[in-house]
Amino acid sequence: MSVPQPRRLHTFAEYVKIAEAATEKLEFHDGEILAMSGGSFEHGLIATNINREIGIRLRGKPCRILDSNVRIATPRRAFYPDGSVICGPPEFDPRDPSRQSIANPRVIIEVLSPTTETYDRTEKFDHYRELSSLQEYILVLQTAPRVESYARGAGGGWIFTPFVGLEVGLRIQSLQIEIPLAEIYAEVDFPPPAPPPDDSRPR
Repeated sequence: MSVPQPRRLHTFAEYVKIAEAATEKLEFHDGEILAMSGGSFEHGLIATNINREIGIRLRGKPCRILDSNVRIATPRRAFYPDGSVICGPPEFDPRDPSRQSIANPRVIIEVLSPTTETYDRTEKFDHYRELSSLQEYILVLQTAPRVESYARGAGGGWIFTPFVGLEVGLRIQSLQIEIPLAEIYAEVDFPPPAPPPDDSRPR
């Protein structure tokens, strides 16, 4: 009977070398190297919309929006969020001599997908919170006009604020900017609402 082999774990330095040579985006998860899956048309459109609108509002300010091609490094993981904002000079993770891993995001944006929503809300957020620079975590739903903000409070806790409906605006407190949800969801077709339950069935 064959004996299961232990998973091959890599150092962050090994991950950086493998990622540099790869033709696809690779994330680092506690020693494991995982390939990222592609996103839907709606996912890409929403990410493009919100990154563009943030970039417009940051003109003339010491902050810059970065897209999903830029890697964010936490102490034990490395991710490619849908968007991130740094203010002032970038700080590169010292474990990465290629200077491709940013360690000082002020804001991170993730567009939620059905297969990753629970992970983005929980475990991934746990790792992002280890970055002392992070002031705000923005989650954007695909299926309805709803954006959620988690902002770091004065005592270290996180303040949850939902923004719901195309007529409201997303307020990113740490950047002092506001974006109408109508701009974030421009040209996005939402799925039809679920049909009401059939009450005609015998009980």
